[in-house]
Amino acid sequence: MTLNFPNRSRSYDATKHRVRFWGYDSTIEILFFVEAGALCRLDPETRNVEARILEAFDADRVRIHELANKLYSRRHKGGYVLAAADF
Repeated sequence: MTLNFPNRSRSYDATKHRVRFWGYDSTIEILFFVEAGALCRLDPETRNVEARILEAFDADRVRIHELANKLYSRRHKGGYVLAAADF
């Protein structure tokens, strides 16, 4: 099943240095995280500060959603962490 990402909300988790976002499989909410290091790798100009990390997420949102869909299709679980190695 393909995930939907109708909720464009995302938030920065400063304690774990990652961005949180959500996908939906019908009515089931799936939690995803993208590590800040992965976003810095996607956009080398990104400094590891909240505003730039969120901007990098927004700039690569389509690619991030595609990877989230791919990971979800392999195994269904409650949450996923996308790391630099996944890209």
